[in-house]
Amino acid sequence: MPFSFERRVVLVGVVASAALLAATVGRAPAQKPEPRKPDHIVVNAAGGAVNKALREAFFSEFERRYGIRVVDTSPTDFGKLRAMVQSGNAEWAATEINEADGERASRMNLLEPLDRTVIDLSGFPKDIEQHKYLLTRGIYTTVLGYRTDTFAGKPHPQTWAEFWDVRRFPGPRSLRNSPIDNLEFALLADGVKPENLYPLDVDRAFRKLDEIKKHVAVWWTTGAQSAQLLIDKEVVMGTAWHGRFYTAIKDGAPIAIEWGEGLIHRTPFGIPRGSKDAYWGQRFLAILAEPQAQARYANLMSYPGLHRDAIRYTDPKILPFLPTHPENLKKQAWANPAWWFENGEKATERWSRWMLAR
Repeated sequence: MPFSFERRVVLVGVVASAALLAATVGRAPAQKPEPRKPDHIVVNAAGGAVNKALREAFFSEFERRYGIRVVDTSPTDFGKLRAMVQSGNAEWAATEINEADGERASRMNLLEPLDRTVIDLSGFPKDIEQHKYLLTRGIYTTVLGYRTDTFAGKPHPQTWAEFWDVRRFPGPRSLRNSPIDNLEFALLADGVKPENLYPLDVDRAFRKLDEIKKHVAVWWTTGAQSAQLLIDKEVVMGTAWHGRFYTAIKDGAPIAIEWGEGLIHRTPFGIPRGSKDAYWGQRFLAILAEPQAQARYANLMSYPGLHRDAIRYTDPKILPFLPTHPENLKKQAWANPAWWFENGEKATERWSRWMLAR
């Protein structure tokens, strides 16, 4: 039978395919090529000392690893994030975002999904590992602090009920000028168990706040102010983010932290949807998730990460000042960002009216 053209083509194709298969045996599958490296990426965060520590702990490692400069901006700004995404001009490769705004951004589809092939979250608690859009870089706790000289040789307040007890623990106090944390602290002072805090009973909280209002000498508005009030003896006890008290203690101020009934908050990062540098944003978040880098940040700011191995790389001297230290962690409660997302605007409006009704 004559050798047909069609048969010849088939055989040539088979031989070529076999040759190609033989050439590729043992080779890894082709990887998607990296996009062209930009000169820099922009990472947005809280600013000030936070950005300085981020640079030392994370930005410098990203620059060393990828040869791309990190330009940091501030402050965190949900409105700007939304405007960037909706205009199709998202210049941030990644941004820090507070808990409630992170919840809002996730629901409004303003963030890129985390690329789990790049970001390893296997060492994190399950709720962190399973979040689709937000990476929790670390945590901080709003705690009660007090002057040790005022309470030398006598009991200091250890609960919010005792903070409210002005007869047993006299002296001027300070609280943040915000419903955030204060509603929770008022309910704890009124006997609500930490596991039963949410949904918050707002009416009950404001009734309890009425009791302490006239004893609050200063309603602080900045983190720096919160600790300085105790340093300057304007108050004998007050609230602050734990890192503010830690810095004051490290500098020699006669202040101590009471971890009992502190309220833990997450500090998430996300990638704006449609960011031109989203590819590199994923790789930046991967560095945020590394335990060694999280330990570097904790050593600088006392704000730890949640990777289970981060504590292995953390300076032992700082461990007692971390909310993740086992002895501290068991005394605290976790804030609920979903509740604040749903109710924060109304709570803030009511707070403003309450503050004016002095």
